[in-house]
Amino acid sequence: MCKIQTQKYINLIFFLFVIIFKGYSQKFFFSSDKDQFWLSTDLHIHSVFSDGNVWPSIRVEEARREGLDLIAITEHLEYQPHKEDIPNPDRNRSFIVASESIKEGEELRVINGSEITREMPPGHINAVFVKDANLLLHNDSLSGIKEANKQDAFVFWNHPNWDEQRKDGIARLDLFHEYLINEKLLHGIEVVNETTYSEEALKIALDNNLTILGTSDIHGLTDWEHKIPLGGHRPMTLVKVKDKSEDSFKKALFEGKTVVWFKNLLIGKEEHLKSLIRQNLIFGPLKYLDGKLIMKVELTNKSMNPFQLEYLGEFSFHQRSNIISIPAKSKIILQIKTRLKKSKISLPFKILNTVTAPKKMLFYTFILK
Repeated sequence: MCKIQTQKYINLIFFLFVIIFKGYSQKFFFSSDKDQFWLSTDLHIHSVFSDGNVWPSIRVEEARREGLDLIAITEHLEYQPHKEDIPNPDRNRSFIVASESIKEGEELRVINGSEITREMPPGHINAVFVKDANLLLHNDSLSGIKEANKQDAFVFWNHPNWDEQRKDGIARLDLFHEYLINEKLLHGIEVVNETTYSEEALKIALDNNLTILGTSDIHGLTDWEHKIPLGGHRPMTLVKVKDKSEDSFKKALFEGKTVVWFKNLLIGKEEHLKSLIRQNLIFGPLKYLDGKLIMKVELTNKSMNPFQLEYLGEFSFHQRSNIISIPAKSKIILQIKTRLKKSKISLPFKILNTVTAPKKMLFYTFILK
């Protein structure tokens, strides 16, 4: 084999390596302004130290390969099915093992958490930013929840629609949950858990000013459950922060500055979804085709999420209908028939794969100059 052919093979192998590696280490799922970030997080995961199937360091490696910014180790406090093989008297041990696998200077963070595991009510409750998980282990769940709050933890309700505890799959508040909310002992709620999305949980979040969350609740391997090598992703909570410090993240979490990314769906309050859309769907400068009244404009999707848009305005498109799809990390060209030459136009859209409230999508108007 000649040197040129050998070099071609080397270049090809290197190229494939870069593509594969990049797929595992994408750090920017969603673009953001210079003065803020969208942190990608998963605040509900398990290892063999409760009822998961892998060692805690594997959870770190998964998050590292997938490109997450932060994960919380949240083992069941009471439910320890592997205790004969892995005795676990220290409920912080899983977090310690995971933390030890973080490399020096690495941006990925691991925080300590626990899952208080009860029948409904209250069901399963997570607490993250826990200082000592052992102190949360009580005979009654309320004492554990109060202890988590004493430790300044962020406390949220897990899978309130879980059909093992709600046979109809409907999330609803019991008197116990109303007490927790009124006493400010509960701060968030999962509207997405693993493979399920709950409209009812979203309504509870909006009605009670609880932080909107989405988590993987992973027990097996994320690659298998969410087809990561094929371009899938685990459910995540995107948190809008001013910097990547834990303090900034915790503050934003309590303030409810979140958007849930579930498959190709984005779920959150209107103000946060608008911020994310503005930063990730970018229109280029206005240009007219030579001698024609047809405007040509480039639309860029900077995110890893495809978008589906429905145009609601007065104009029509030259080469498309009013339903527009733009894949992740791509650009498309729109040709708009404006009838008269314009230096500025407004393009109102309904973003079809967003949710701001049960059965409501985001309406967003782009101003083009």
